[in-house]
Amino acid sequence: MTGITARQLQWWDERAIVVPAREGHRRVYSLNDLTEVAVICELRRRGFPLQRVRKVIRFLQREFGKSLAETVSGVSDYHLLTDGNTIYLEASAKQMLDVLKNTRQPILAICLNDTVRQLRADIRQFKKRNGLFITGRSSRAAS
Repeated sequence: MTGITARQLQWWDERAIVVPAREGHRRVYSLNDLTEVAVICELRRRGFPLQRVRKVIRFLQREFGKSLAETVSGVSDYHLLTDGNTIYLEASAKQMLDVLKNTRQPILAICLNDTVRQLRADIRQFKKRNGLFITGRSSRAAS
């Protein structure tokens, strides 16, 4: 769903970047885990080295105080802005413009909500293709 290999997910788990739950030897990724993976993949696609990605993920976890998926599911669109050194998290266009006006370096902006929306659409499509449906909070195979 995220376009990365199982080996890469294993490597991220070994380095405590995204740590999924375990069922025996299997890694089980929750929606929150997949959200973090999707954000990391977007940052990597934009050329961020993994060290910077870790910094961004830690920042997001500190700022939100709850899971990234819960936060960006709300009404406001959250935008992550960075010049490579400083990280800004903005929910309003006015705040974003203030950051952009006061910077002397190029800024990279990523809409976190768009990343999560795309992930959720991919999950719905995957479940539909594989005969799964959602009831309440759990997924079951269609009979």
